[in-house]
Amino acid sequence: MNVHFLFIGAPEIFVILLIVVMVFGADKIPEIARGLGKGMRQVKDATNDIKKEINDSAKNQGIDTNLAKDFKKGINDVKENIDDFTGPIKRNL
Repeated sequence: MNVHFLFIGAPEIFVILLIVVMVFGADKIPEIARGLGKGMRQVKDATNDIKKEINDSAKNQGIDTNLAKDFKKGINDVKENIDDFTGPIKRNL
């Protein structure tokens, strides 16, 4: 089983973790992980705030924000029509 994360294999991840433990020490790793988690959470919250602002501005300007939903519905309708059309063909093969 090959584990790849950002084009890095399991042995490389192990070496990186070993270096982190040697540089920072085992007692600092939970603190570093907590800091990374907080940072990632702040980025996620900021992204959600920006999305909300964009959607609110679009609604205030009268722009339709459901365009993607309309496209998805149209695509699903076409898929269903194709499945209805090809269903008998698939069964005969």
